[in-house]
Amino acid sequence: MRETSDELGDLQALLDESLSRSTSHLRSIIDRKTTATAEQLVEVLTGMCVLTLATVTAGGEPRVSAVDGHFLHGKWHFGTARSAAKARHLAARPAASLAHVRGEELGVFTHGRVEILNPRGGEPAPDWPELLDYFMSFYGADAFDWDNDVVYFRLHPQWMTVYAPDIAKLGGDA
Repeated sequence: MRETSDELGDLQALLDESLSRSTSHLRSIIDRKTTATAEQLVEVLTGMCVLTLATVTAGGEPRVSAVDGHFLHGKWHFGTARSAAKARHLAARPAASLAHVRGEELGVFTHGRVEILNPRGGEPAPDWPELLDYFMSFYGADAFDWDNDVVYFRLHPQWMTVYAPDIAKLGGDA
């Protein structure tokens, strides 16, 4: 777990607010008994999690793809090739949705806006060196040309909900 107590508090507030402003249909599926706390969630979302990423083309057409996601400091982080269509979509239109689903045991659904962490020719995010160390230790220092081949994003969530009917099964019984 890399989250501070403030980050856990912010994540819990986001989860609570998101659920409270969800539709009655969603609340009939996800309620206090079938969700997870922020603390439980960060215990479950460790390492790499396959995410389904939704972006939008310039013509407003939806596109979906998969990315390696890492839940760090209460936010999703993910990368892709700088030449990927999704990288162009997100650079032009930073609104995105992400889903991480593990069968019927866990669903984490997030909407928000992305920040480019290592823009080409631009100033990287202040915490990029720390994040780069994490990614290099996870994938290997020579897995990519980290300066030129890959671009990393952080999704700043505006809405997030979790479906976890039995969080203890996932090791998240914190």
